[in-house]
Amino acid sequence: MTAPDAPAEATGGALSDECEYVRICRSGQVPNGYVRRFYAETDHGQLELALARLDGRAYATSNYCTHLDCLLSSGKLQDDGIRCSCHNSVFELEHGRPIQPPATEPIRTYPVREEDGQVLVGLTERDVVEGGPRRRRPPGSE
Repeated sequence: MTAPDAPAEATGGALSDECEYVRICRSGQVPNGYVRRFYAETDHGQLELALARLDGRAYATSNYCTHLDCLLSSGKLQDDGIRCSCHNSVFELEHGRPIQPPATEPIRTYPVREEDGQVLVGLTERDVVEGGPRRRRPPGSE
């Protein structure tokens, strides 16, 4: 028996990889040099994001460090990366690759557009189903 909140693939359906841009916030809500937490609301559910602005460009990533699930939106921006506030892992904003340990796995990144003073993030059904809702790992599961 499949759990009711299992991904569509587990129930025989296929998840769509068609990208839809979703309004996240006003452009001014993420000043240059800052990162903030936002939630994307879609027909497929809710996805928690870290939205950053560096050198005037907006970036969207998953909001949890792949090392120990700390919030990236609580971290800081440096050079071309986002630094986790817990253990100082740094991830490259463009592609999500870890550029400073201890993290070794990449974070998810999402395409961003800005139109008419709004930040829009490109998400697929797969992104939302596989990436949210995010829950912290239980102790001892590392």
